[in-house]
Amino acid sequence: MDSRELTYKIQGCVFEVFRNLGAGFLEAVYQQALLRELREAGLSAVPEQPINVYYKGEVVGEYRADIIVENKVLLELKAQTALPPTAEPQLLNYLKATEIKIGLLINFTHPKATIKRLVM
Repeated sequence: MDSRELTYKIQGCVFEVFRNLGAGFLEAVYQQALLRELREAGLSAVPEQPINVYYKGEVVGEYRADIIVENKVLLELKAQTALPPTAEPQLLNYLKATEIKIGLLINFTHPKATIKRLVM
């Protein structure tokens, strides 16, 4: 499956979760529901995978990816009425710290879930 097909399938899962849950839940609720939906779609999805950040060959920090799908797409989940200006740069930095080239910034908000595709 190429990256376009994969992100299209992921988007379908996101919209299915939002169709069933709607807006107003915490990010953790959407994460668990999306994990279930991704797995039901036959996709490998790993939550809270630790990612090391390196500086000149030394680990200087760690973060946890919300969900990594098929080791190809990093999902950053939000459940906020408006995304902070740091959301996109944060996801780009996460991509930079990994071998993953595609990230989806997903916001489960009213009136609909939004998805922004970022590529490194």
